[in-house]
Amino acid sequence: MTNEELILEAKKAREHAYTPYSHFRVGAALVTKSGKIYHGCNIENAAYSPTNCAERTAFFRAVYEGEREFTKIAVVGGPEGSDADELCAPCGVCRQVMMEFCDPETFQIILADGKGRCLQRTLKEMLPFGFGPENLD
Repeated sequence: MTNEELILEAKKAREHAYTPYSHFRVGAALVTKSGKIYHGCNIENAAYSPTNCAERTAFFRAVYEGEREFTKIAVVGGPEGSDADELCAPCGVCRQVMMEFCDPETFQIILADGKGRCLQRTLKEMLPFGFGPENLD
């Protein structure tokens, strides 16, 4: 799957976002090693801390279904009513979840906006001193 196709999948996921408070909608499309795609959107809560990001929604759905190996994720986000017009990087908590399941050297994070701009980085570039399972060995 090309990055452009994956970005379109993330935009589809963004349509399901539940954002009655921030009105900032995020969608994610996560690719497994076998090529399967898992979608996620952000889901807000009035108490704020129970809110879940799109990236974690996608990861948790995949893990629930038995997936443990991932190659890349596309993330799009922006104000409600826009066409994902901002580069929207994963928060620190989402990056830490990625560290649990992904090789930081090879896992790719793709960010896109509604203007054709795309940024691709490895997890290691986005979380240079991440703490993962290998730190506990």
